[in-house]
Amino acid sequence: MLLRRGLRALSCNLSSFHCRTINSWNLSRSLGVENVLSQFKSICSEDGVSVGQALREQHGRDESMHRCCAPDAVVFPRCVEEVSALAKLCHLYHVPMIPFGTGTGLEGGVGALEGGVCFSLRNMDKILDLHMEDFDVTVEPGVTRKTLNTYLRDTGLWFPVDPGADASLCGMAATSASGTNAVRYGTMRENVLNLEVVLADGTIIHTAGKGRRPRKTAAGYNLTNLFVGSEGTLGIITKTTLRLYGIPEAMVSAVCTFPSVQAAVDSTVQILQAGVPIARIEFLDEVMMDACNRYSSLSYPVNPTLFLEFHGSEGSLEEQVKTTEDITQSNDGSNFQWAQDAETRNRLWAARHNAWYAAQALRPGCKAYSTDVCVPLSQLPQIIVETKEDLMKNNLTGPIAGHVGDGNFHCLMVVDPNDKDELHRLHAFTDRLARRALALDGTCTGEHGVGLGKRSLLQEELGCNTINVMQSLKHTLDPKNLMNPGKVLLPFSRESRQG
Repeated sequence: MLLRRGLRALSCNLSSFHCRTINSWNLSRSLGVENVLSQFKSICSEDGVSVGQALREQHGRDESMHRCCAPDAVVFPRCVEEVSALAKLCHLYHVPMIPFGTGTGLEGGVGALEGGVCFSLRNMDKILDLHMEDFDVTVEPGVTRKTLNTYLRDTGLWFPVDPGADASLCGMAATSASGTNAVRYGTMRENVLNLEVVLADGTIIHTAGKGRRPRKTAAGYNLTNLFVGSEGTLGIITKTTLRLYGIPEAMVSAVCTFPSVQAAVDSTVQILQAGVPIARIEFLDEVMMDACNRYSSLSYPVNPTLFLEFHGSEGSLEEQVKTTEDITQSNDGSNFQWAQDAETRNRLWAARHNAWYAAQALRPGCKAYSTDVCVPLSQLPQIIVETKEDLMKNNLTGPIAGHVGDGNFHCLMVVDPNDKDELHRLHAFTDRLARRALALDGTCTGEHGVGLGKRSLLQEELGCNTINVMQSLKHTLDPKNLMNPGKVLLPFSRESRQG
């Protein structure tokens, strides 16, 4: 018997299921749902399979504005062998598979567009193979970045990639996450050494070779970075080996305000050009600063503002701070506030990390939606100024916050989900913003990923020939289009599926 693609019937109680005739790729087949579910349960136990509506809906959405698309069942594997066995069953029965970490994504990447089975990986939560002398660690997909850093606290090491949310580390690899520290420590692409991946047919591979963890390699194709950023469309990541870093001897943070967006961004470019090894440099416009002041009970000037942080030895920090202060003053920066003690620094960065909630609080009862583009540094002043003009012209609330050290910024849009006209203006604005970034030699997404909302933009960004290569890779690894179908790339044609 063949489980229908999507397992749509599982939205009812299990006891009501019976064999039925369905239409799959124009072929009517007999369905034995109870038989397939019993096989799932034989792999990961009775408690490891759920068809409850609330749990399915919880696993059918992330933190984006995309509507919930619930899977038809949720499974909770406990090890890679169970993931592999479940994938083999899904492959046999043509059932879509959607990996799920913590659900903190922002582009609708976990929605079950064609139904199917959600692989919730929270029970695979072991920290494995810590090599302190080599500065690397291997973790399972249920481990989040905060959990890892808490575990590392007494070792003198830390993992610096920080997207804000306490996301799962394998999920961060799947979306190529980055965040406030990327300007110094890089994104997930630079910090993943090896991946264990379960492919659509249940095959287990290690992208750099089983157990291997060199800092560099010239051996063969770079399969590790093929899966980093693949958003679950090529396979399920079940382990990741990560670079670690020594905790800096000293840290200093600062806040500086500017008379204009141009002055703030010019300072950013000049600081980087001066070779200052800055760890974080974040931009908040005056609307965002006002929201943060209100939400976090702060009293910063309501002007374009830079949040900065420096890591290093006591001696090197003094030089970094002096150079940065000279540059910002030359661009009319003022109201410098420096913080070296941990409590003050944590309060400062908590305000930045709470920007999402601060923006949402500007309009109680409304929903927040975060945009994400990235451009070359020299183009930042132009795109931010044009974006602010676009927001005002279209009467939209969109405070701006960004990782300007690497050219990435966000508009934290706050909209009334019941106002169709406002939603229409929002969608038109986000398309214009992305195309504005593309016109300036940038990208439609610096860190959120493609998911559902940016598939057409990806085609514009990369071009037909490159997209065809990506489609060929997808088709080779997942010929039945079972791995998170409908994300990143537009769906296969029916002919390509059957062929």
